[in-house]
Amino acid sequence: MNDRKKTYEDDSRDITSLCGECLKNNHIAPGDFAKFRVKRGLRNEDGTGVLAGLTRICNVHGYILDEGDKTPVEGKLIYRGIDIEEIVENCVTEDRFGFEEVAWLLLFGTLPTSGQLQMFNHLLGRLMELPDRFVDDIVLKVPSRDIMNPMQRSVLALYAYDPNPDDISLENVLHQSISIIAKLPTIMVAAYQVKRRTYDRKSMYFHRSRSELSVAENILRTLRPDKQYTDREAKVLDICLMLHAEHGGGNNSTFATRVLTSSATDTYSAISAGIGSLKGPRHGGANQQVTGMMNHIKAGVSNWEDETEVSSFLEKIMDKKAGNGSGLIYGMGHAVYTISDPRAVILKRYAREMAAGTSYEREFDLMESVEKLAPQVFAKKKNITAPLCANVDLYSGLVYKMLGIPEELFTPLFAVSRAPGWCAHRIEEITTSGGKIIRPAYKSITPSARYVSLSER
Repeated sequence: MNDRKKTYEDDSRDITSLCGECLKNNHIAPGDFAKFRVKRGLRNEDGTGVLAGLTRICNVHGYILDEGDKTPVEGKLIYRGIDIEEIVENCVTEDRFGFEEVAWLLLFGTLPTSGQLQMFNHLLGRLMELPDRFVDDIVLKVPSRDIMNPMQRSVLALYAYDPNPDDISLENVLHQSISIIAKLPTIMVAAYQVKRRTYDRKSMYFHRSRSELSVAENILRTLRPDKQYTDREAKVLDICLMLHAEHGGGNNSTFATRVLTSSATDTYSAISAGIGSLKGPRHGGANQQVTGMMNHIKAGVSNWEDETEVSSFLEKIMDKKAGNGSGLIYGMGHAVYTISDPRAVILKRYAREMAAGTSYEREFDLMESVEKLAPQVFAKKKNITAPLCANVDLYSGLVYKMLGIPEELFTPLFAVSRAPGWCAHRIEEITTSGGKIIRPAYKSITPSARYVSLSER
């Protein structure tokens, strides 16, 4: 181990010395992007996304465009034409789990009948189990501190256990998709247990999933040493899964899945691309960044009820004098939502309810102050008065924490939730793309140069 560490340090010194050479020849002047009218991040000048495709799966609505004018409106998240708020409200009213129903809706386009839902639940239950020795060979032998890494690697490894991995017929891709949706929670918990033993020096527990339980119930049951959870806890987690299941074709991880799908690659490669994208702190990893930011605020603000002091600290965060130095107030703002993020609105309601009368109540109140004050601070520092709303990441971490879910599982849970959306978009790309590979253009601005022989350099 010491030899490997020394070799790594030696290699790092050598590579560090090469960074200057790399940067010298990889600089593009910011003005060049405007000169050639490049839409950086595939976004238009007004912040809207470049239209790259059509979808019947989901609509993310946060503003109205009228002759170029962008009018903010209350945010709406629509799954196959149905408002997510209606879906959640109905499941709560009928006191039942809804993630499986949402997965069916996204994959097939309509709400399932009672018989279809029962059949689908049984199918998911049968497919939850991993192949024999899969955990030993794929997860246990190569542990990782970041659970997203073994999740991505495990999805890729499932390719080797599939008798028809490269068959992209609808029947085969649908089978693979449902299997991945069912297995990903099992993979996530197994990877976490291995991480606990290897890096935290704690005991790991491998509890078998129960096919008759919901995805949310199985996650809590297999995650906890005593396998105990309340129905309320499982129902709240189920709501979180529903809210994160899909968010349109333009978000980074779904677009990555569609890009790979357009190349006619296999399902495992395409879905692992989505996981890799979601791992990034600018996408799915933002919920953990919120937790880190709130820890900085709790430590740096002496009186959490003093809005002036909280505002002052938020200014320090934007000035890169506090927090992680990024200058970002995590959990605030969204690429599409303007006045409100419907997911944040729902989660905030449950966060308030769960925190009431507990040790988390003051933390919730502080988070609510951040939501209230951040737009004012942003307007002051940036001189921008456009609406700035809380996004789903602001309250999701607190809800997970109150459910006893460790921070390192916040983003993996996002991946488990999003799998149905990724799979639905993969199927749509296969069936509607007309065989076109996604290939945007990049303009080269490097001047011509002649080859110089080694002896003359």
